[in-house]
Amino acid sequence: MKAIGLNFADVFAILGLYGATPEGSFIPGLEYSGEIIAIGSQVQDIQMGDRVMGVTRFGAYTSHLNIDSDYVNKIPENWTFEEVASFLVQALTAYYGLFHLGNLKKGDTVLIHSAAGGVGLLANRMAQKMGAFTIGSIGSASKIDLLKKEGYQKYIVRSNRFKSDLEQALKGRELNLIMECIGGKIFKIGYDMLAPQGRVINYGSARYGDTHNSPNWPRLAWLYLTRPKIDPQKMIESNKGVLGFNLIWLYDRKELMKQILKELEALKMDAPYIGHQFKFEEMHKALKLFQSGKTMGKVVLSLK
Repeated sequence: MKAIGLNFADVFAILGLYGATPEGSFIPGLEYSGEIIAIGSQVQDIQMGDRVMGVTRFGAYTSHLNIDSDYVNKIPENWTFEEVASFLVQALTAYYGLFHLGNLKKGDTVLIHSAAGGVGLLANRMAQKMGAFTIGSIGSASKIDLLKKEGYQKYIVRSNRFKSDLEQALKGRELNLIMECIGGKIFKIGYDMLAPQGRVINYGSARYGDTHNSPNWPRLAWLYLTRPKIDPQKMIESNKGVLGFNLIWLYDRKELMKQILKELEALKMDAPYIGHQFKFEEMHKALKLFQSGKTMGKVVLSLK
């Protein structure tokens, strides 16, 4: 292993809040990059010494990994180990959400929450390539400059004024698609403002996270009980949809994942933005920063 990408799902898994984690003790981590030091007798497409990247169903927080070759991909020549370890989970999430589920088209307007995070930045780049109009939402004004640099047409710092701020950002445009990972009132406001045939792609719920080392169960129970409720009958009348997924589901469907990787390759994406880099020995420090919500771009660990 040469580098490890951190993901918000890792924090939820460590806190025992992620339903897809294995039973009992487990090693967190969903994506990696490294160098091949041994291959099985029937492996054909990978050679000793190859620089590779991949995803794994947990287990990436380690120095060595023994993995099925179907989850190993060669690294683009001009990308570093850190860049490729920052790409696959976010890219698969963004692409599958925008295009396979969201059916994003040229001219559509898409609201991207956590716009300065790993998924948010890649989702914006992909949507821009499609010719969509992107609105990014962030939790802090300190992230505005990065959104401007990345080419978001509009941005919103989430607050109690979120509804009016979203109306101002739209300026009469239809809201066609939302990449949703916040939950709560933010989810409901976005859903209510969707245009007919609009879609919410729900791939996370960051409001359940906090900075503590163990879950605050009373707080989590309150958030769960007060979560937004969507009436299926009203969905028919309003012509709106909600689609949810998590990447673990996609991991078990090798052929679909290979198809998406080919489509991603055709997009010719630039290397992802790395906002924070730590040594492997600083993992706890990196995770605490991730929990704080103050990160921008990808958080990556280096083992070199």
